[in-house]
Amino acid sequence: MKRISFALAGACALVLAAAPAPARATELTVLSSTGMQAVLTDLKPFYEKETHNKLEMTFLTTNLLKDKIDRGAKFDVLVLIPIPSMVASLVKDHKLEPKLTPIAKAGLGLAFRPPAPDVSTPEKLKAAFIAAKAVAYTSTGQSGLYLMKLLGDMGIADQVKAKGKVIATGQTAAYVARGEADIAFQLIPELNAVPGVQVVPLPASIQEYLKFAGGISPATQRPKTAAAFLRFLSSPTAIRVIKAKAMEPGN
Repeated sequence: MKRISFALAGACALVLAAAPAPARATELTVLSSTGMQAVLTDLKPFYEKETHNKLEMTFLTTNLLKDKIDRGAKFDVLVLIPIPSMVASLVKDHKLEPKLTPIAKAGLGLAFRPPAPDVSTPEKLKAAFIAAKAVAYTSTGQSGLYLMKLLGDMGIADQVKAKGKVIATGQTAAYVARGEADIAFQLIPELNAVPGVQVVPLPASIQEYLKFAGGISPATQRPKTAAAFLRFLSSPTAIRVIKAKAMEPGN
């Protein structure tokens, strides 16, 4: 019996020795536009549970992300609004691989303290901007840049700027929730992330959709893991979260 036990123990040892070692978990550094913050924050625990990898994420507007990278910030994955000139610059400087993966798109909207006024037409929206005592928007985000164009087309840019609550990055709807602004302008998912406000999309005739894509740093030490993370962002789990955040998967 002892001989059989020793033989079994020896066989088990051989099997364990031959078994492949479990893959080591790694940490991915992700720089992301704030427009994807709600999605990536909700997806983080799903990804980490599925892969045992960790995500270290930083959220800024796309323009500020470009500045951060130009100052030497290291990353594995970059999620951004793929502005052609910006992408071309990053690729030229060998800071971003040229192939980008489409992730999602989202429309722009406005946040009010409920009940929201009727802003279903450009004319009604213009009246709401004029009546507002303060309007919150970002100075560096693409939503804020579009707002300036929109207000210019309406002929009220100077009026709104004079009562603007302007932030470089972050949640503009927080100003409305605190009663410091009457209107906040930003991507709908970013507005929805703030409790206590009512979010309304821009009228269809002036709606603008911002697209998000992901890319990989040429300097990453984890290119396969980075590529797998981008594939995860088109998985059924990711698509459910993207849709739940009032975004459309893909571009």
